[in-house]
Parts: sequence; C-alpha cells; structure tokens
Amino acid sequence: MPFGESFLSTLKSNKSIMLDKSKRFRKTSGSFDWSKSKLQNLPKATPEQLLEIKNKIRRENKQALIKQSIVFVVFILALIIFIFYLIH
Repeated sequence: MPFGESFLSTLKSNKSIMLDKSKRFRKTSGSFDWSKSKLQNLPKATPEQLLEIKNKIRRENKQALIKQSIVFVVFILALIIFIFYLIH
C-alpha cells in the first residue's frame, strides 16, 4: 500500500506547513475600538456645494466613459483589420 502511505505522509506534512490562524486573532477581542479610530470633523456642505460636487462627478464620469468607448472602438477596429488581414 505505497499509495496510501505516501498520501498520509503528504497530508501530515501539508498540515504542519499550514499557518495556525487562531494565533492571529487571540490578541483582539473582536470589537471595534473607537479610541484608535481617526474620526474627522468635516465641515457642513451647502446645497449649492453639493450640487457642484454632483455635477463635477457626473462630468468626470462622462469623460471617463467617452475615453473607454474610444479605446474599445479602436481595439475592435484593430481586431477586425487584423482578422481581415489574416483571411486575405
């Protein structure tokens, strides 16, 4: 039964290599410590500022979508030209 013995020895050696994950969490109590958190007092935003931020984010997302679309179209065109070149 060489296969069974080698199988068991492999399992035993793999088990000894594995990390003991329980040691990593022994120091923590499992709760959040508010004293160590870095809370910031952010200023209140006016509705006009929020609208400006909203429009800025929409504009940036629109520009990113246009750039991604252009790259996609160029890639597809290059792929079509490459396939057409291979066929002929």
